[in-house]
Amino acid sequence: MRDFSQLLDALVYTRSRNGKLKLIGDYLRRTPDPDRGYALAALTGELDLPGVKPAAIRAIVEARIDPVLFHMSWDYVGDMAETVSLLWPKREEQPEEVDDGSLRIGAVVERLKGLGRVEAPAALAGMLDHLDASGRYALLKLATGELRIGVSARLAKTALAQAFGLDVDAVEEVWHGLGPPYLPLFAWAEGRGVQPTADNVPVFRPFMLAHPLEDLRLSMDDYAAEWKWDGIRVQIVRAGGTTRLYSRAGDDISGSFPEVAAAFDRDGVLDGELLVKGAAQGAETASGGAASFNALQQRLGRKAVSAKMLRDFPAFVRLYDMLFDGRADVRALAWTARRARLEAFVPTLDRERFDLSALIAANSFGALEAIRAGARDAAIEGVMLKRRDSLYVPGRRAGLWYKWKRDPLTADCILMYAQRGSGKRSSYYSDFTFGCWSGSGELLPVGKAYFGFTDDELMWLDRWVRTHTVQRFGPVREVDKSLVLEVAFDSIHASRRHKSGLAMRFPRISRIRTDKPAADADRIETLLRMAT
Repeated sequence: MRDFSQLLDALVYTRSRNGKLKLIGDYLRRTPDPDRGYALAALTGELDLPGVKPAAIRAIVEARIDPVLFHMSWDYVGDMAETVSLLWPKREEQPEEVDDGSLRIGAVVERLKGLGRVEAPAALAGMLDHLDASGRYALLKLATGELRIGVSARLAKTALAQAFGLDVDAVEEVWHGLGPPYLPLFAWAEGRGVQPTADNVPVFRPFMLAHPLEDLRLSMDDYAAEWKWDGIRVQIVRAGGTTRLYSRAGDDISGSFPEVAAAFDRDGVLDGELLVKGAAQGAETASGGAASFNALQQRLGRKAVSAKMLRDFPAFVRLYDMLFDGRADVRALAWTARRARLEAFVPTLDRERFDLSALIAANSFGALEAIRAGARDAAIEGVMLKRRDSLYVPGRRAGLWYKWKRDPLTADCILMYAQRGSGKRSSYYSDFTFGCWSGSGELLPVGKAYFGFTDDELMWLDRWVRTHTVQRFGPVREVDKSLVLEVAFDSIHASRRHKSGLAMRFPRISRIRTDKPAADADRIETLLRMAT
C-alpha cells in the first residue's frame, strides 16, 4: 500500500500532464501483478468494492472517534478520506505497516471483494489499524473509488500505453473486454502474451468526439450538418449473439434500457443519441417525436425498469454513425461512405426503437447559421458539423468534427446558499444555490452551479460568503439574500421535485451582478415562460 500511497501523493502535487504520465508509467513498470492492475483500475474508475461504501466507513469512524469532532473536521478538511486518515486513532499496541503482503494493494482488493457489507467494514478497520496516515488515505481512496487527483481514465490509459510502447487507441479497443487486474493486458504490454482481441464479444469502442466550433466559419462543401440532439450519447453493439448498450463513459446501460437492447438484433456497432419519445409527454415535438432531456432523466440510472416506466417513457436511439457493418470494421472509411452504409442499415431495424438522424439542408455556412438561430426545440442542443472525408477516429481530432451549441438562456438569480467544494476546492465555498422571486415575493431555489467563474471570481465569492453568512447548516452556509448572479443555462424544464417547479439544464455562473439590486432579479414566472 505504501507504493500506491506515494503515487497518489505525487500525483496530487504534480500539475504537469507529462509529469503525471511519467509517474503512472514508472509505477506500472516497477509494480508486479496484480497490484498494478488494481491500481490502474482505481485510477480509471473501474474498481468496485460492493462491501465498502461511504456510509459504512462513516459508521466505523464514528465507533472510534467522537462523531461531532469527526463531522466538524470533515467540514473543515472537505475530504472524508483525508479526514479519517488524520483522525484515525493509533492504538498503543498498533504495529507499523507489515511486510507480509497482506496490505499490498492486490491482497487488500481481493480480500475486500470477497466480503459482504457485514464483514467488509470490520476488515477495513483492521487494515486501517496497521497503516500510517498516508497508507490510510490511499486505502480509503481505493476503497471508495473517489480518488480526485486530477487523473482521467484516458490519461491513465495513455500512461500505460507510453510506458510500454503501445498505441493508446489499441488499448482502448480491448479495454472493456477485460477486467481488473488486467493480466492479459500487461502480458501483451511486456511481450509475454498476444494482443487481446474483442472478436465475438460486444465490447465498447472509443467514441469520436467533436471540438467546439468557436469562431470558425466552414465550407458546406467540405462539411455536413445535422442536429445535436439533447439526449445521451450511446453506442449499441451486437456480437456473438449478445447486444450491449454503452454510455459515452463506456458503462453498460443495457439493463436500464432493455427494450432498446432487445430490439437490436443485427450484428454491428452503431453510434447515436438515446432519447425518449415525445408522445410520452402527451404530444409530439418538432424534433421528430423526441422529448426533452427532462423526460429521459426519468429513465437514467434505474437498475430495475417497471412496465409503467417503459410505457410512459419509451426510449429509442437516433442513429448518426456506424463503426461496424455486421463484422466489417468501417471506421477507416470516409464519413460519406459510412453514412451511405448507415442509411441502408437503419431501415432493417425496429422502427419503434431506431431512426436516422437527418442531415440539415444548408448550401452555405450563412444559411446554416440562420437555421441554427431559429431552432430552440426541447430535444435540440445545437448543430454538429462533420467533415465529409473524416474517418471515425477515437477522441477529439482537430478539423474533423465540430459542435455548435445553441446560445444559452440567462436569468438574474439571487445567491441563497453556498457549500465547500471538493478536492482542490475543499477550502473554498464554490457550490452555489440560487433562486428567483415567486409571485408572492418568496425567494425559491431554481438551480445550483459550481463552475463558470474564474479563479479570481471564486476567491471573491468565497470571501463574500464568509462575510455575509446568516446561518450554518453543517457544511452549508445560508447567506444574506443580496447578491445577484447572472446564470446561463442550456434549457429549463418543469419539475415536480422542486418547490419552484423548475429544473435547469447545465447551469453555470456567467457574471456577478454587483450592480443590480436583489429586488430586480428575475421572477419565477419569467423562467416558466422559458421552460420546455
